[in-house]
Amino acid sequence: MTTADLSWLGTTVVVWAHPDDETYLSGGTAAALVGSGQRVVAVTATRGEAGGPESTPHGRAETARVRTAELEEALRILGLREHVWLGYEDGCCAHADPERAVRRLARLFDDVRPDTVLTFGPDGFTGHPDHRAVSGWVDLALGRSTATPRLLHAVATKQDRVDAELDSDFGVFELGEPRLLEPDKLALRHVLAPDTLRRKVAALLAQESQTAGLIEAVGLERYTAWVAVEGFAEPALVPAD
Repeated sequence: MTTADLSWLGTTVVVWAHPDDETYLSGGTAAALVGSGQRVVAVTATRGEAGGPESTPHGRAETARVRTAELEEALRILGLREHVWLGYEDGCCAHADPERAVRRLARLFDDVRPDTVLTFGPDGFTGHPDHRAVSGWVDLALGRSTATPRLLHAVATKQDRVDAELDSDFGVFELGEPRLLEPDKLALRHVLAPDTLRRKVAALLAQESQTAGLIEAVGLERYTAWVAVEGFAEPALVPAD
């Protein structure tokens, strides 16, 4: 549904892989929920240390420091006060032992008792291995938790992918495509209200190390239109063998 009433989501936990995932994929929804008095807890698997210009240990540590500070500012802008780091190495989630993350997430779900969990589907939205790993961790954790929230995966629609040229030019989906659905098949198609969209873009601007180059290249107006809709759907049914 396309709606500004998000009350049905209730208490929400959002689980993502890297700093800026939370804002790109759910920042507007999280901000709107907090603004309406709902509890939102954000979880980030890594500090994004592989997303910087240097691959040396010192360079990665500096990138982690910068992206940590940027994420903290983005969360402040969005109004999110509860955040958990899972402490995994950026780029290594797919090969890491998931047990620590699964235990931590299961405990979090038990403690928070969320009504809704927002995260990646098995496609990882962009195909990134870390994203896909996080999706699996959430599935395993929900299987262990005594909480029974609705699980919604980040998805896209052809109609809302408004700038295919930008996607292509900047290799957004170089590793894989998101699950594409018709708008009426989404559990939530959130067309962000102007104030919410401005807040989301401000949070993305705060993550300058990841967004400044793209915004400079395409312009703020085009970039804003590119992030103006957030979509979520129930997990896809797996065909029986």
